[in-house]
Amino acid sequence: MNTLFEWLRPWEPSAPVFLACILAAVLYAAGLLRGARPGFWPALSYFAGVALIYLVTQTHYDYYSQYLFSAHRLQHLILHHLGPFLIALAMPTAVLAAGLPAAVRRWPRGPAAPVFTLLRGGYRILQQPFIAGFLFVGLIYFWLTPEIHFDAMLSIDLYWLMNWTMVLDGLLFWWLIFERGDRGVTPRLSPGKRILVLALVMPPQIALGAFITFSDQNLFEIYDVCGRAFPIDPLLDQQIGGLITWIPASMMSVAAAIIVLAFRLEKPDGQKASQ
Repeated sequence: MNTLFEWLRPWEPSAPVFLACILAAVLYAAGLLRGARPGFWPALSYFAGVALIYLVTQTHYDYYSQYLFSAHRLQHLILHHLGPFLIALAMPTAVLAAGLPAAVRRWPRGPAAPVFTLLRGGYRILQQPFIAGFLFVGLIYFWLTPEIHFDAMLSIDLYWLMNWTMVLDGLLFWWLIFERGDRGVTPRLSPGKRILVLALVMPPQIALGAFITFSDQNLFEIYDVCGRAFPIDPLLDQQIGGLITWIPASMMSVAAAIIVLAFRLEKPDGQKASQ
C-alpha cells in the first residue's frame, strides 16, 4: 500500500497541470449531473484520456520520464497522441458547456465577446489542415532536436512548457480529425481529407523514429549527465524510445483513419460527408 501511495505521489508537482486535470474531470462530471447524455463510451474515453495525462505527469512516472529516454518517449506518446486522441474522440464540448455556470456560458456573448472573436480567429488558423499537420509533426522534431532536448530536460520551466505544448497541440490535431458537430468554429473536413492528413503525418514520424532507433550514436546525452533511473545501455534506451516514436505513433494514425471511416458509415443513407 505504501509503495502504491509513493508511486501516486507527484515526482515534481505542477499546480497548473494538477488543476487543469481536476477541472477537466469536475466540469465533465458536472455536465453529466446536469443532464448531458454523451453515452457510456464517450464518457469513458474522455475520463481515460484525462487520467492518462494525469498519470504520466503527476505521479512518480514523471521521475522515469526525466531519467530514461524511453520513458520520456512513452510519456509524450500519451501527452501528444493517446490522451488527446481519447479526449477528442469523446467530443466533450456539449458536456463541458453544460457543466459550466450559466454566467460563464454567457461570456462569449457579453462584454468579453471581442476576446472570444479573436480567439476563434486564431483557432481557425491553427485548425487549417496544413498548419495543424505541420505543427503536429514539427513539435515532435523540435523537442527532439538534441540541443533543445538537452536544455528542456535541465530546465523545469522548459520541461513543463514542452509538456504543455505537446498536450495542447495534440488536442488541436485530434479535434480536427474527429470533429463531427455542426458547422462552426472548426473547419469541417471530408473523411477523405481527414485521412489524407493522417497519412501525411505518418512518414515524418516513421523517419524520425527509425533514425533514432538505428543511430549508432548517443543522441540524447542528457540522460547520461543526469543519470538513468536504472542501469540500461544508452543505445538500448535510445532504441526503445525510437521504436515508441516510430511504431505506436504511426499506428494511431491508422486507428484514427478507421474511426473516421466508421463515422462516415454511420451517416444516414443519402447524407453526404461535409466538404
